[in-house]
Amino acid sequence: MERKVVLFEQAGAEKTAACVEVVRELVADGYRRVVVASTVGSVARAMAKELADTDAELLVVTHSAGFREPSAQEFDESLRKKLEAQGITILTATILTHSLETAFSAEFGGSMPTHIIANTLRRHGQGTKVACEIVMEACDAGLLPEGEPVVAVAGSGRGADTVCVIKSAASKRFLNLQVMWTAAKPLSW
Repeated sequence: MERKVVLFEQAGAEKTAACVEVVRELVADGYRRVVVASTVGSVARAMAKELADTDAELLVVTHSAGFREPSAQEFDESLRKKLEAQGITILTATILTHSLETAFSAEFGGSMPTHIIANTLRRHGQGTKVACEIVMEACDAGLLPEGEPVVAVAGSGRGADTVCVIKSAASKRFLNLQVMWTAAKPLSW
């Protein structure tokens, strides 16, 4: 089997359009489930527009409320309503490697297991870490079946610069999660 892999010299939001095209090709190849990380909505908007005429199932995962500041939601509320009206599911969830342990680590010092996992995944890139997290979050919410290939799109800050095909698993079964292959990623982030 041969697969095309797109490598970017640097990470960044300007890679979003190229990632959208990679996803379009994967959907044409038969992948039906697409999960995207979108903090404020720009990646969700771009992906929804590109996949509108396909039979792909798009799921958007946003930061939890209060991620940047208490009680604040970063994802654009008017865009949320528009996308949901189009039948797109939007999940607002806690980042698995940035939850309770972050508070304990900040207060008492030391490295917690989820921080070790996050930093290990980052060796493959920040976007790869986020792609793994959003797939598990979606499985945890019952929005994705476990054990199936899913296209996951994420980035190293704003925008998208990483596309992975991941065998899905819930966080409780993290060790079953598998990055099957990476279709696009930055060489450095």
